[in-house]
Amino acid sequence: MSGHWQNQREGGSRFWLGVLVSGSLRFGHGFMRRFLYLISLYYFFRRGAERRASHDYLTRVFGRRAKLWQVFKHIHYFAVTQLDRIYLLAHGEGDYDIEVNGIEQLQQYVAQGRGVLLIGSHQGSFEVLRTLAARCPDVPLRVLLDKQKTPTMTELLEALAPEVGEAVIDVSQGGAATTLAIAETCRAGGMAALLADRGRAHETLRRVDFLGEPAPFPTGPWLLASKLHVPVFLCFGLYRGGRRYALSFELFMEHVDIPRATRQQALDDVLRRYAQRLEHYARLEPYNWFNFYDFWQQESTQPRAIGETRAIRET
Repeated sequence: MSGHWQNQREGGSRFWLGVLVSGSLRFGHGFMRRFLYLISLYYFFRRGAERRASHDYLTRVFGRRAKLWQVFKHIHYFAVTQLDRIYLLAHGEGDYDIEVNGIEQLQQYVAQGRGVLLIGSHQGSFEVLRTLAARCPDVPLRVLLDKQKTPTMTELLEALAPEVGEAVIDVSQGGAATTLAIAETCRAGGMAALLADRGRAHETLRRVDFLGEPAPFPTGPWLLASKLHVPVFLCFGLYRGGRRYALSFELFMEHVDIPRATRQQALDDVLRRYAQRLEHYARLEPYNWFNFYDFWQQESTQPRAIGETRAIRET
């Protein structure tokens, strides 16, 4: 496998994605869950690169060669979480059993009014994070997403809940605009949420151990966190089968400190801690890891993104 994850094509044409969304709303959850097995089977056979990436990851996490049925289950779990995005946006969390852990500690820090940075990963469903709106109704929540990665699906989903789309910070707009939007959210006492396990093209990456081999992680989120001077929580919305999810929050650092004099060592220490938590949850719920590309082989010596240093300084 080769190439960057941003170069992977979106799964499905506008027509078929539109059929999926409208069919899900018309025929209901039960019917679509059964139909989803056919869709998962189609992608299992059609998307060879993603299938191989799944097999590689599962082999690492299990410590033995993964079987084809496990790879199919992995792909199907991803398909289910994508289907659930439609219902969560259209109807809210009422039809789901979402277990929330660590919310009390998060609320204590939110009450301080300094803002909170929520950092997640491509594990499970980031969509269930939006259930925070019901538990912290007076606290703004903005989520960073790359709308250009899956533009058609993003457009269709945001049509279901326009207010959710308005709260999205589109990272494809560039580093300076993204950084300023996050800083403004935190200054207003809100929560900004982002994923920190994938590096965008030309973003600076550093390797730390993950599932037995050094893997590249982006440094940008942690440099940003060090400039914001706000508490950092990790968040994971893991799919548990059926209509069950477990949304967990855990305090990562009250303040990420990355001194200029020891920047590289400090970054490695932070990235190592983050990777250890990802590995913990990967072993806990292995079929929730949705990085379907050659994660360990991504180039880690890319130059700093244009505007990254300036954007960080402007905060």
